[in-house]
Amino acid sequence: MSEQKPAYRGRVKYDDKTARKYQVRKEGKHNAEMRMVDRAFALVPKTHRVLDVPCGGGRVTVHLAKKGYAISSADLSDSMIAITRETVAKNKFNITVEKQDIENLTFNERHFDTIISFRLFHHFPNPEIRQRAVTALCRVARKYVALSYFSPASMTSVKRKVRAALGGKKSEKHATPLKEVESYFAKAGFKLVKDFAQLPLIHTMHLALFERVGESKP
Repeated sequence: MSEQKPAYRGRVKYDDKTARKYQVRKEGKHNAEMRMVDRAFALVPKTHRVLDVPCGGGRVTVHLAKKGYAISSADLSDSMIAITRETVAKNKFNITVEKQDIENLTFNERHFDTIISFRLFHHFPNPEIRQRAVTALCRVARKYVALSYFSPASMTSVKRKVRAALGGKKSEKHATPLKEVESYFAKAGFKLVKDFAQLPLIHTMHLALFERVGESKP
């Protein structure tokens, strides 16, 4: 009997070679993305316990640790977990890094004050997976969830659609309107605080910060 095909390639593609290659990115792009994280976390108290999932090599983990947050990390890929542990050790932080499936997190309810999920949502190919992941994140978060997503209202997303329409390779990166993203969080009891983008209508990646409805503590 053959193994069941994964719902999306992002669940299984990060072997050691692919995970190591993923770490190589332009410094300017990295810095721009971390500035977007900083804009969102300007609204998150430094006293918050934060989970970075998926940690994908640890760059967000280390960035927020340097800002003073008490942070833990998790990923589904064993190779990414190993790289994050290397990154954490290199930067002399004592941070827990464990294996977790974002669609079925095993942490207790409201275990972390804030969760950041960076550069994963665009891999999800359908509403069922998107809702399942958002529901899992919201169950574990007490106050905030910061989620990156790809906006269809951008030059990059339009180019990908045109290329596919002309017979080119269809992108594995799925753009999702903010209203749709908001609907997933609303079903889990969260509301949008603010949506951040490097340059709206040009850059496709946004980072949206959501807050649990009725949560008044800092």
